[in-house]
Amino acid sequence: MRLIHLAAVAAAAALATAPAHAAGPYQDKYAENGGVKIHYVVEGKGPLVVMIHGFPDYWATWKPLMATLSKDGYRVAALDTRGYNLSDKPKGVAAYAMPNLVGDVAAVIKAEGVKDATVVGHDWGAAIAWNVVLTRPELVNKLIIFSVPHPAGLARELATNKDQQANSQYARNFQKEGSENQLTAERLAGMANKDPKEAAGYLEAFKRSDFAAMMNYYRANYPRGVGDQVGPPQTFPKIKVPVLVIHGMKDTALNAAGHAGTWNYVDADTTIVMVPTAGHWVQHDAEKLVDRTIKDWLDARR
Repeated sequence: MRLIHLAAVAAAAALATAPAHAAGPYQDKYAENGGVKIHYVVEGKGPLVVMIHGFPDYWATWKPLMATLSKDGYRVAALDTRGYNLSDKPKGVAAYAMPNLVGDVAAVIKAEGVKDATVVGHDWGAAIAWNVVLTRPELVNKLIIFSVPHPAGLARELATNKDQQANSQYARNFQKEGSENQLTAERLAGMANKDPKEAAGYLEAFKRSDFAAMMNYYRANYPRGVGDQVGPPQTFPKIKVPVLVIHGMKDTALNAAGHAGTWNYVDADTTIVMVPTAGHWVQHDAEKLVDRTIKDWLDARR
């Protein structure tokens, strides 16, 4: 009884700190993976679409796409990944190793009571999404990727492309001890948010987040030197589900060239959309194009 009482108190506290959107179209929920609680927000009814944000961001980056898909007969679940906003913030680098991040997505799919989902990811969320389909393929029925190449493509670019090597220096800087001390909620919100109406929400979310946790994604998973191995082993299982990749060609962190040859790793239809006017946050820079493309792509594969 004591454990039940403490759980109820914790749940009440989480709801008390939840953003004001709870009374609107979004429903706050939690999944659990190895004692780590993952906050996510759901909207709509229909086939499940799980959305995973990157750095620095939180679930609300997906609001426009959530609205588009929920109106079109999909149920959308947008995560706060561990370390961010209302999700738990376990200590230590090992807590942010990729198998744990994959497990968080699996926990959300399980919590929604289905066996698989369309998995969508941007930035670190895209890296997680690639790893979900590569290591837990039974969980994914369709894959939508923003910005980050297939692990083989990224490894190739880091090993051979001087532009990508230079563009990735920020990630190696993030791996350094104390790099989190250079971050502030205000700075992160300024990087990620493109909509003045969302400014307060972003600031609030980042004030609740753990900056060391954000850096631990890089410490646990990103290659430490130029040409180092990234992601799963270099022999990759073929992806058996349809894949959609969307990339902003003004992205200064990830080169478009990394997506070349993606089709060699997929035994299903593969669609690559390059947006010449968009940067790293392509879901905001080309919002209408992105949302329409994803809606039409999913509808064609129901």
